[in-house]
Amino acid sequence: MSDVIKLISPVDGSVYAERPALDGTAVEKVVSAARTAQPGWAALPIAERVAYCEKALEALKSMNDEVVQELAWQMGRPTRYGGELGGTIERTEYCARTAAEALADIERTDKPGFKRYLKRVPLGIVMVIAPWNYPFMTAINTIMPALMAGNVIVLKHAAQTLLVGERLAKAFEIAGLPKGVFQNIVLTHAGTEKLLGSGVIDHVNFTGSVGGGRAIEKALSGTFATLGLELGGKDPAYVRADADLDYAIGNLVDGAFFNSGQCCCGIERVYVHESLYDRFVDGFVDLTSQYKLGNPLDEATTLGPMAQARFADWVREQTQEAMRKGAKAHIDFSKFSEDKEGTPYLAPQVLTNVNHQMSVMREESFGPVVGIMKVRDDEEALQFMNDSPYGLTASIWTEDVNAAAQIGDRIETGTVFMNRCDYLDPALVWTGVKDTGKGAALSEIGFHNLTRPKSFHFRVEH
Repeated sequence: MSDVIKLISPVDGSVYAERPALDGTAVEKVVSAARTAQPGWAALPIAERVAYCEKALEALKSMNDEVVQELAWQMGRPTRYGGELGGTIERTEYCARTAAEALADIERTDKPGFKRYLKRVPLGIVMVIAPWNYPFMTAINTIMPALMAGNVIVLKHAAQTLLVGERLAKAFEIAGLPKGVFQNIVLTHAGTEKLLGSGVIDHVNFTGSVGGGRAIEKALSGTFATLGLELGGKDPAYVRADADLDYAIGNLVDGAFFNSGQCCCGIERVYVHESLYDRFVDGFVDLTSQYKLGNPLDEATTLGPMAQARFADWVREQTQEAMRKGAKAHIDFSKFSEDKEGTPYLAPQVLTNVNHQMSVMREESFGPVVGIMKVRDDEEALQFMNDSPYGLTASIWTEDVNAAAQIGDRIETGTVFMNRCDYLDPALVWTGVKDTGKGAALSEIGFHNLTRPKSFHFRVEH
């Protein structure tokens, strides 16, 4: 009897969808179909592979009205924000425009009598283990460039967003993708570990927790599969004395609380120059107080539930621990009637009088809470920003580009922003340091991480 994966909706606690997990025989068929399909897919010209991906994108566009509603039910994002189609389009179209150049042969012409060149060849079967928080865009980051590069895809999506994998599979089916090139599977954790350990997967891309990343590395041990990991984050912002205060407040509030704070590169801690601190806190608290917590299907809702009650419980625990240690909470939860203990519905919270002995300033929250600290200067801000086991992004709010560049050179992170946050530019590499993971997505480097170099060394005169 097969295991059943259940998707519990954060909206009302109901079972929104359930699917049987594949057994070992079914998994073997998936892998066999992928391995059979890959050589023919790789043999197609890049332009044809790109065209299939563009057709799949068009199919996703046609589904968007339904997808927006499904996302609200699956992981709680308010429908007013329109899903993830914009980012999916931007990333797919950028990959489509740049695939040929990123994957082009590199010729060496400096040695008479020889023909020498390097090719980028596909890795083979790429497994994408996708998260629930941005279930389309995080998956697309690997799926589209991997397919364009000649790989085949096996997608295992998070249980919280089961229907996303099915939507993507349908889009590629509509596009006419050859059989076996893209397959969506449902697996238990044990089934996933068994597949990874079997040695039949050539590359794995995982977005999720640090613990999940360690489990995947352990499962892959000895297989020599390549691996891309985007794990935890505790992304900081630094508001310098010369920052445009209102602009910084507006963007940082959104960066902290969009998607109920469940963003890989969301703002989780803010360091503000002492000359702006009081005004910054007042403005930040005022704007945060204007959120409307509620049912994500209600157009008036600007803050939906977290994906699961246990995620909200963790944020509540962090907040209470900080307050026991002297932190000040600025948001009156009584004004957010939907906030109830033991549920995924959690009001946003702003904390001051915080320090780095508190979990809320050190450990990933992944929810609607942010701590704000006063700093004297750039050096103190740098010290605090780097005092973290994570390193995905950091943002600097200033009118001085040179200062931002100099500070950015010393920040231990994969991306440095100036006057923006919580955004992924497909022309720039998406990567992290420390416990945030390894590998890279998007840009030409993303294509390179989904291929291997192969050298051709021909003596043409002898």
